[in-house]
This record gives sequence, C-alpha cells and structure tokens, in this order.
Amino acid sequence: MLNYRSAGVDYDVLDAFKRACQRAAAGTVVNLARHGVIEPAGIRGESAYLLETPDAYLAHVEEALGTKILVADAMYELTGESFYRSVAMDDVATIANDLCAVGALPVSIAMYAGVGDSQYLADERRAQDLAQGFAEGCRQAGAVWSGGETQTLKGMITPGTVVLGGSAIGRIAPKTYRIAGDVCDGDAIVFLASSGVQTNGLTLCRAVADRLPEGYRTRLADGRSYGAALLDASVIYVPFIAACQQAGLRLRYAAHMTGHGWRKLMRLDAPFVYRIETVPLPQPVFDLIAQTAQLDAREMYGTFNMGVGFAVYVAPDEVERCMALARQAGFTATVAGAVRREGDRKAVEIVPLGLTYGAETLHIR
Repeated sequence: MLNYRSAGVDYDVLDAFKRACQRAAAGTVVNLARHGVIEPAGIRGESAYLLETPDAYLAHVEEALGTKILVADAMYELTGESFYRSVAMDDVATIANDLCAVGALPVSIAMYAGVGDSQYLADERRAQDLAQGFAEGCRQAGAVWSGGETQTLKGMITPGTVVLGGSAIGRIAPKTYRIAGDVCDGDAIVFLASSGVQTNGLTLCRAVADRLPEGYRTRLADGRSYGAALLDASVIYVPFIAACQQAGLRLRYAAHMTGHGWRKLMRLDAPFVYRIETVPLPQPVFDLIAQTAQLDAREMYGTFNMGVGFAVYVAPDEVERCMALARQAGFTATVAGAVRREGDRKAVEIVPLGLTYGAETLHIR
C-alpha cells in the first residue's frame, strides 16, 4: 500500500512543529499593544490569523502551493501543453480560501516564486501563463495583486521547477462578519464541491503516476488523462463567502478542506461530532488513486478532499438560503449532515461509509 506517509509526507511530524511554533509565537503577542490592536481569543490554529481593531478585523495568511507544480512541469514536457495558468490560480486559491474561512475577504495578495535556476523563467510561455494565472486568481478572489518576491536559490531548489507561494491581507468589516466557530448542536453541514484534488495530496498523486505504465497519460473513466485531471484549477470560494455576507447569512464555521482530508471538518477546538449522512460522488481521479495505491476509504477520506473543497456550518433554518446563495454564486453545494453535541466527544463520522475519525487523528493546535 502506498499512502501519504510512505510517499514522504508525515503530518505527525509537520503538525508537531506547527504546535511548537504556536507555543513560541504566543510569547510575541505583547508586541501588539504598541500598535493599538489585539489578538482575538482562539485564533491560533485557525486557517488565518486575525488582528482586532476597533471597527474591523485584519487577516493575514501565508501559504505555498506544494508539489503540484511538478505535475505541470511533467505534463509540459510530455505533451507540450501548458497548465501553468491553472497552477498559478491554485497558488491564489490556497491563500484566499484560508482567508475567507474566517470571514475575511482578500484585499491584497503577493506572490512568492523561488527557482534553482533563472532559466526556468526564461521560457516565455511558462512565465506568461504563471503571471496571467496569478492575476486571474486575484480577480476571482476580488483582490489586488500587490507584488511579491522572486528568488534564485541555487543549491537549495532543484533546477527545472519553481516553488510557488504567497501571502495575503484580508479584512472583516463589520466585525459581525467574522466566522468565529460558534457552532451549536443541530447545525447543518453544507459542502461546496471541489474541482478534484485541488492543492492537497500531490506528493502521493505523483507517486501514483510512477506506478502507472502510461504515467500521467493514463486515461480515467471519463476519458481524460490522469495528469490533466490533477491539474484542474482549484475552486476559489471567496465569492460564496462574500455572497453570504451581503445577504446577511451568518455562517457558524467554515473549513477549507486541504490537508488531513475530511478530518479537517473537526478543526474547531470545541468538542462536537460531525456526522455526515450524504457523501457526494468524488471525481474519477480519486478512483484511480485509490486503486493504484491500494488505499481503502479510510485512507482516502483521511488524506484527500474527495470532491469537497469547502464546508460551512449553518443554523438549520438557514440551510435553504445557504444552498440558494451557493447556486447563485456558481457553486455546487450539498447538505451533507449535521453537528451533534455528545458530551466531550469529538469526531467525524461518515455514516454511509462506516468511517469514524476520532479527535486523536487531528492535532493542529
């Protein structure tokens, strides 16, 4: 069996480092006083960091795309087709979606690009597609592309590819638009569809390609190539969050489904059981990954988004309005389940698949 850990990504190690960083970072909070802002309680461990001002919250995120760019590099060499516009949009998506998960709308987004050899960006088609894709991502997120940093790091980054990342500033105004995690027993869980794998699990996806006789050219059940399916641009969910705010629909919580698969549904610190009764059909690309890597449903749903890129929790009497707003904004939405209070128990239950992930399977705080 080929899983994420055997492919080279161990979340237990990464999450332990993240928790160590959070503990060390807590000692710097005293420096905010000189700027007249404060850190809201419980914000560390959420998808974006907030600063509270008298009339608004300012949000900050730094993110990186990961190894999806290597799939684009491989497909460019194999087929001559450029997917760089899509991966640049992915870079924006992973940043902007983290911001809007706390209710912040992106104001400015900056790109980071690091290469091992400057010649990588000498390919005009590649360079132009990366630039145009990042700009399009910013347009979809409603943000300005403010600038960034480009570095040549010879000896640190492998020549022939690029490390893409970036940072963003967002704003929540008025402060009542903050998605703070005030979840209640009985709240509904609404899923917004992904375009496919989006920005998570690509290290494992690349290892799967190595096991396929035709690699990225392998055809899926829908006739598309494996490589092309992996490179579908990620969905940017900012317009949905903006639509909810404009309509006065209060979201109790939101989860950007990257890293840790559906375990991310219990990112909130409070003890709740997130019971999923309706499981959307994943895209064909996930079937190929599961079959080739010999992964069961528990591994797949604990690693990948499985067709769900974003989840929001709303009061039961707001479900229909939430669904209508999603459709109007162009998103595919599903009423997937409900939040339940069962003492101090914390878990994600995917009832139709007989899967349960306990609190011990997610350690990000």
